[in-house]
Amino acid sequence: MEDIEIARSVVKKDIRKVGKEIGLKEEDLLLYGVDKAKINKKITDRKGKLILVTAISPTPLGEGKTTVSIGLADALRRIKKKTIAVLREPSMGPVFGIKGGATGGGYSQVVPMEDINLHFTGDFHAITSANNLLCSAIDNHIYFGNKLDIQNVRFHRCLDCNDRALRSIDLGSRKESFSITAASEIMALFCLATSLDDLKRRLGNIIIGTNSKDEFIYARELGVEGSLVALLKDAFRPNLVQTLEGTPTIIHGGPFANIAHGCNSIVATYTGLGLTDYVVTEAGFGADLGAEKFLDIKCRKAGLEPNVIVLVATIKAMKYHGGVSKDNIFEKNDEALKEGLKNLERHAKNLKQYGVHVIVALNKFSTDTDSEIEIVRDFCQNNKLEFSLSTAYIDGGEGAIDLAQKVVKLCRRKNKFKFLYEDDLSIVDKINKVAKKIYHAKKVVILDEAMEKIKKIEENGYGKYPVCIAKTQYSFTDDQKVVGTPDGFTITVRDVEIFNGAEIVTVYLGSIMTMPGLSKKPSYEKIDVVDGEIVGLS
Repeated sequence: MEDIEIARSVVKKDIRKVGKEIGLKEEDLLLYGVDKAKINKKITDRKGKLILVTAISPTPLGEGKTTVSIGLADALRRIKKKTIAVLREPSMGPVFGIKGGATGGGYSQVVPMEDINLHFTGDFHAITSANNLLCSAIDNHIYFGNKLDIQNVRFHRCLDCNDRALRSIDLGSRKESFSITAASEIMALFCLATSLDDLKRRLGNIIIGTNSKDEFIYARELGVEGSLVALLKDAFRPNLVQTLEGTPTIIHGGPFANIAHGCNSIVATYTGLGLTDYVVTEAGFGADLGAEKFLDIKCRKAGLEPNVIVLVATIKAMKYHGGVSKDNIFEKNDEALKEGLKNLERHAKNLKQYGVHVIVALNKFSTDTDSEIEIVRDFCQNNKLEFSLSTAYIDGGEGAIDLAQKVVKLCRRKNKFKFLYEDDLSIVDKINKVAKKIYHAKKVVILDEAMEKIKKIEENGYGKYPVCIAKTQYSFTDDQKVVGTPDGFTITVRDVEIFNGAEIVTVYLGSIMTMPGLSKKPSYEKIDVVDGEIVGLS
């Protein structure tokens, strides 16, 4: 069966019963039908254990990080551990593009999957609307006299859709560009805000441009932040849904990890930690992107420390990183698999720099052979890496019980969590730390224009912000074609932007773009409505 057929074959619990399991009363929920709701209660206690799920470098084949996250949450609940999964919301760009949906797969899914993958509770639309209202306010101010002397507009429009035609447009008075909503600053700051008051403060602190003296101009100078937070008020409440097995799941916020910080909202994570004993969360793309940003940005901003990191890998992905083409990935090639294990090894060593316990979860596919699995198991044993085989895709929570039991044991051990870099380092030093300690680059080249922007950011007192590096997800380098475990390479910083509302410095490497394009064979070609039901969504 297709994922959407599996999702529809399961009878969902009334969302009020799901909420009751974690101590939420009906009045704590704003209902969106019978199967989804927003949590209308501020949770202050944070007693739960935090489990981060990440992965090796992504491939076009898919690694199943969300599938493992959901399966682990279901498995923890099966072994009588009070658990919530806390995940990001999907962007409609990948849903209709090449990646498809982001609600898991097989018998390890969150439901209602078609709602979550499409409009859900309207959070993405609210963020898009707030972003574009601010853009309208900027242009309206300029039209009516430009009292603030805005000469260079630095805040741009967004849309939750892949559309390469919008990468550059002509407004008549100036050139403009669109980003995808998941890459917008408002999405980033929305997920880093801890309250509505904090959200309003961050919205007001957005740098919208510079004047003729090259001084920063802030959104609050337009008097628009009140309207922006009004648009986002309902969206700011976390969304409650459930897995196929009825495990409570919070889904909220959805920044991309190859461009933005790749983490669900701090408010959602706080809520999960206050309502339950174990929270399973994930960070987007590979550990060099999503996990690094989770640890160095989100944990820093939110005062969080993960208890365990689950590093997801697949046989297919490691063979791909060992040099096997996508067309030949199912052929026996133990040498390529062993070569690809170096990618797993690097990610594991990188994560251990943070002083957190790491366990490898091999996401099993039906094409994997026993001998291939043993190669990975033996590698982990020889390298003193905890290992577990997950069959959650076909077995649901039952297929991740071994993983759950091992995660619980690791949660009992103390960590020595530390950040990769301290706040007081210069922006250039922070970039070098990530590039050399996580990507394993030999050299960092910063183009002159980018260096000028770094100097201006530091001169204005924003040099203590963490860096959010935007690069391809497919490689440790800034070239997506270089797979595996490269060494001795140079990365190039072509641009830098201050996201003052999010309180991060975004660093653009190589050819990374903030507005993706659609693929030659996009997913929208498979999606349809037949007899009133959506089909082809995965």
